[in-house]
Amino acid sequence: MPVLPGAEPFRHEGGEAGVLLCHGFTGSPQSLRPWAEHLAERGLTVSLPLLPGHGTRWEDLQVTAWQDWYAEVDRELRALRGRCRQVFVAGLSMGGALALRLAARHGDAVSGVVVVNPANKVHGLSAYALPMARHLVRTTKGIASDIAKPGAAELGYDRVPLHAAHSLRNFFRRVDGELPQVTQPLLLLRSPQDQVVPPADSARILGRVSSTDVTEVLLEQSYHVATLDHDADRIHQESVSFIGRLTPGPLMEPGLGKEGTVAGG
Repeated sequence: MPVLPGAEPFRHEGGEAGVLLCHGFTGSPQSLRPWAEHLAERGLTVSLPLLPGHGTRWEDLQVTAWQDWYAEVDRELRALRGRCRQVFVAGLSMGGALALRLAARHGDAVSGVVVVNPANKVHGLSAYALPMARHLVRTTKGIASDIAKPGAAELGYDRVPLHAAHSLRNFFRRVDGELPQVTQPLLLLRSPQDQVVPPADSARILGRVSSTDVTEVLLEQSYHVATLDHDADRIHQESVSFIGRLTPGPLMEPGLGKEGTVAGG
């Protein structure tokens, strides 16, 4: 199944500091592409993979599980570690949970974590029905494009396959148990008006990680997909400042790095 236009993975060969970006559940690299390009312009090596089952059609997601999504970002992290002196992990929503698990499991191999509206739990009564409901109903309505900015849209599925949602629920439980193993510097950016992930998820994450260098930033003008919303520039600036503080050399000024490429393009 061909990848939807705009959903392609993005990679950029930059300097010795690398960033792995993880997109969200039912979404695609499109939601993080401006962020990835901003980091690439600062001379960072950037990897933004397309998770299995995403970026094509929801039926493809139906036959994948959290182990597939995590294995993809784990491979990308190991590849970045092979060519970068330092690696940071970042993500939006479920991508934030993926980034946190990478930090928990890889320890000192990860220099810092940046998460935007990170998800920690599948909420609502429907979550408890998932183990049975997934055998009776294939999909529910989509969660893409929770964005306040007029004209902005997320390239994501309009349906959520329940088998994949059940796997997501199991993944969140696993990550929650591993959060105390996260010790790296953490930048958490969240939208008070998020209509997909409630504030309790960020509060739970902040309360369970073992990181002592923690910064929380409120994105007052944005909804869930803040990376495409009014606060996108704030996310770009805060993450560059965070990474710059934790790397030995100055980051490159915009326009002086190598041009980013679309993987396979």
